[in-house]
Amino acid sequence: MLRQCLVGVLLVITGANGQGKEKEEFQCPSHIANGNYADPATCRRFYQCVDGYPYLNRCPSGLFFDDVQKFCTFKDEAKCGPLPTTPAPATEAPADTAQRCNTENCALPYCFCSKDGTQIPGDLEPEKIPQIIMLTFDGAVNLNNYQHYQKIFDGKRKNPNGCLIRGTFFMSHEYSNYQQIQHLGYYGHEIGTESISQQQGLQDKGYEEWVGEMIGMREILRHFANVSVNDVVGMRAPFLKPGRNTQYKVLEDFGYIYDSSITVPPVPVPVWPYTLDYKISHECKSGTCPSRTFPGVWEVPLNTHYVEGYEGGHCPYLDQCVLHNLDEEEVFQWLQEDFSRYYEQNKAPYMMPFHTNWFQTKPLENGLHKFLDWALELPDVYILTVTQMLQYVTDPKELRDVSQIESWKCDKSVSVAPKPCNIWQTCALPFKIPEQNLTDTRYMETCRECPNVYPWLGDAGGTGIAGRDNYIFAGGENPEEEDSAK
Repeated sequence: MLRQCLVGVLLVITGANGQGKEKEEFQCPSHIANGNYADPATCRRFYQCVDGYPYLNRCPSGLFFDDVQKFCTFKDEAKCGPLPTTPAPATEAPADTAQRCNTENCALPYCFCSKDGTQIPGDLEPEKIPQIIMLTFDGAVNLNNYQHYQKIFDGKRKNPNGCLIRGTFFMSHEYSNYQQIQHLGYYGHEIGTESISQQQGLQDKGYEEWVGEMIGMREILRHFANVSVNDVVGMRAPFLKPGRNTQYKVLEDFGYIYDSSITVPPVPVPVWPYTLDYKISHECKSGTCPSRTFPGVWEVPLNTHYVEGYEGGHCPYLDQCVLHNLDEEEVFQWLQEDFSRYYEQNKAPYMMPFHTNWFQTKPLENGLHKFLDWALELPDVYILTVTQMLQYVTDPKELRDVSQIESWKCDKSVSVAPKPCNIWQTCALPFKIPEQNLTDTRYMETCRECPNVYPWLGDAGGTGIAGRDNYIFAGGENPEEEDSAK
């Protein structure tokens, strides 16, 4: 039900689509070969000039082309063109238009908020609900980490209902092994997106850049790991720096169910996931959180990890805490104390986010294994994917009734990718380094045929045609409204 309510429609088209008379009449500036330019007829469209030829593009529903910043944005933020000159982009923070939580008008399964974020969904009592743990992993999957992940998900660790534990992987592209990612998808682990390039400063970029990074990454997963687009429903911003309203508009337009990028500062009682129907109830640690409402879009925040006295510091990613001088028993005890703040209070989902470097230090890895084995001995602890957790939050049940949750059942079909091949392609591909006149060789493993070039922004299929990709959300626009929107 959650997917049916929130997943939108994604259309992937090539730049050659939608050519018409209007496009033929537009002339690309002779002094600049490539770039985006305002449509003289309406703010709802713009032209993308590629090698001097104009391709007509439509802004997603509800957005308008800003001829200053050269991307589609909200109507009251867009400067309609064509403008005779292009001033420097505005850097002022967007107005905070979201209202504070109104619990009377916010009801599950479509909306959830609370005054301080600590309320349990359904007003259930903590001792009567399960404690959910979510293992999340960021970045590329390859030989540096895949065997470590297999040790966690070894087929022996099971939840109290007898079902295997599963994790969530927020994928980036560079150096990823897509045969291994397909393995993860086949065994029911959740696959999300964390961008293609992991570029710095994405939080300050426009709509097209976020679409290229996130929807492009989803397309790469479809092309080379055979992961269904419909099963990629979560995203995480690189470096946990959300893209203000822009990122969430992309998330809303392209059928994602949730984001997991917003960090919560150290607080005594952890915060539960919430929808973005209302203003965020806690401090925005990054300073780049959304200021508008995005009804029905879920945020799965990263509560900061710490212990009393702050030994090891405090961190959203566990590998950012300074635990490298501790032995595995001390790491185990540190995790136990951090976990107890959830388990002994409001049982907010306990997210354990990792980068690869956690697994490069044996005491950290061994301490984690001890913690997982200890936690699974507790009768009310379940290790689930983020989507499984949300399916509980939207329809919360007491512990005695969790057997009714369809997505938690052992016989539920969990694969998000077909069975991977035993013999895969190792592709040595040319890769033109962005903004440099250099060509490198990148290697990629996949069960599919090797592409022509290394897939990248604007060319998720690796065709070798720069700027080929153009992702448009089909939002049921009114053509008459569109043409009169200028």
